[in-house]
Amino acid sequence: MTNASTAAETTEGVSMPDGAEPPSDADEIVWFTEAVREHSTALVRYFARRGPRQDAEDLAAEVFAIAWRRRGDVPSEAVLPWLYRTAGFTLANHRRKHVDLPVEEVPERGEVRVADDPELSLLFDAELRGALASIGERDRRILLLHAWEGLDGAELAAVLGISRSGADAALSRARKRLREAWGDRLSF
Repeated sequence: MTNASTAAETTEGVSMPDGAEPPSDADEIVWFTEAVREHSTALVRYFARRGPRQDAEDLAAEVFAIAWRRRGDVPSEAVLPWLYRTAGFTLANHRRKHVDLPVEEVPERGEVRVADDPELSLLFDAELRGALASIGERDRRILLLHAWEGLDGAELAAVLGISRSGADAALSRARKRLREAWGDRLSF
């Protein structure tokens, strides 16, 4: 830690977020350490898929700093959904400061999806990106939380701040809109 104004405080070997007060008891340190170990990779991936990759770790650290400051508000049975919801707000704030990542630059993942033909796969990906770009931001967010982060049911509801049935309905509507947009665009 070279700069005192940017260095995180350290208590008993656990790195604390900038500006955070030292914990009042060891249980808080254990909770925070477990939350970071368990969910940091998921948060970094969340941000890398939605924005500049070079910002992903910093944004994830910002979410954990918020979690530390608001640790009393984080439900013990739904830590990851709470972190995803906070990540959504953090990303929205970050985007207001910077240029958005165009949908065409969403990171590639997975195997070739259209047989073994790389050209067809490329066309498929381009059509899917175009369809995703043409639906609303909320629908896109719901679909990506479901597809990329694996959220469904209660976890999706917690991230969206709505009921489970509301989340199921929102996912169903988003899928329908994507199918319609994709059908309108499909050219091969």
